[in-house]
Amino acid sequence: QVQLVESGGGLVQAGESLRLSCTASGGTFTFSTSSMAWFRQAPGKDREFMAAYRWITGETIYAESMRGRFTISTDNAMNTLSLQMNSLKPQDTAVYYCAARRGLPTTDAHTYDYWGQGAQVAVSS
Repeated sequence: QVQLVESGGGLVQAGESLRLSCTASGGTFTFSTSSMAWFRQAPGKDREFMAAYRWITGETIYAESMRGRFTISTDNAMNTLSLQMNSLKPQDTAVYYCAARRGLPTTDAHTYDYWGQGAQVAVSS
């Protein structure tokens, strides 16, 4: 089984930054033919696509609402996908999930095969 381990969540003040990391290990996951993504889910809301990365091409896709303050990056040697979050706002409070799937990146949470446990991020005003 593939495991996704997330780190970096916590409580921050509005305007501050956080960097979340997700490291994949185990199973038969092949990075060259796979994609990884970040989603978030606020209380009472659906899981929301943020950004995704395709390993074989280096392509990135972002939800339009995420462009600017949120940036993904990779560390291939450590099988890691990171999410840099800047200028955080109270409405960014949510559980942030790392996900992985075979093939192309998608914006649909239901198409992803593997999930991290979620990292809680709370932004106070």
